[in-house]
Amino acid sequence: MYSIDYYGIGQRIRHIRKAHSFSQEELPSKIGISTTHMSHIETGNTKLSLQVLIDLAKELNVSPDELLFDKNELSDLSLKPQFNELLNHCSKEEIKFLYDILKASKIALT
Repeated sequence: MYSIDYYGIGQRIRHIRKAHSFSQEELPSKIGISTTHMSHIETGNTKLSLQVLIDLAKELNVSPDELLFDKNELSDLSLKPQFNELLNHCSKEEIKFLYDILKASKIALT
């Protein structure tokens, strides 16, 4: 069974909030929660509701997955359906072009 890491979720929210230059007072006011509640979420001292999670993700312009999971925890398998969906709407030439870009990117990363 997977356990929920509320501290990790809070830290990811804090990191993304700061990257967007939102203060700890500004972000909660945008989604209708108190500054105290936001502080408790970021420190992992409270469980956030699904609605608050969705509202935070929208305001921070990220997917809920990015708040819930450490990107290192996400399996590469989680993106395969998204890649497949993109490729389903591509011509053979576009697929070849995208493959070349992906291959060059992979080489550049190593």
